[in-house]
Amino acid sequence: MSAPHFHEAGRGDVPAILALLADDDLGHGRENVSLEIYLAAFDRMKAQPGNLIIVGEKEGVIVACYQITLIDGLSRGGARRAQIEAVRVAANWRGAGIGQSLMQDAEARARAGGCALIQFTSDRARNAAHGFYEGLGYNPSHLGFKKSL
Repeated sequence: MSAPHFHEAGRGDVPAILALLADDDLGHGRENVSLEIYLAAFDRMKAQPGNLIIVGEKEGVIVACYQITLIDGLSRGGARRAQIEAVRVAANWRGAGIGQSLMQDAEARARAGGCALIQFTSDRARNAAHGFYEGLGYNPSHLGFKKSL
């Protein structure tokens, strides 16, 4: 089966991205504000260099997405890192290798952006995802913390 075509999302892709973000138990309850709020957030992201939403299309339909942000820092010898967020594959395409293709795309974009490492957090409830990421060589090396403001 061929991999999806991954490309930078456009404003018109936002509704499809929202559908992916809401397509699970965790996202269903938190992705429920007006489209205008999401479009404004998309516009702010587009204005930030190194902050991209990537979509994967298959058969003309968006079946996957992720956000990648390139971050410059002083630690690790001034290394640049890629932060990955909002990784999603449409429910009816899970298990078809799209997640692996998505992560390969993210890694390629991170390397092309001069990153020395790629990092992300995953909700503790996503046990199947944790095994998937470890199978791709990701090491659960840190404990993440979040605080709502």
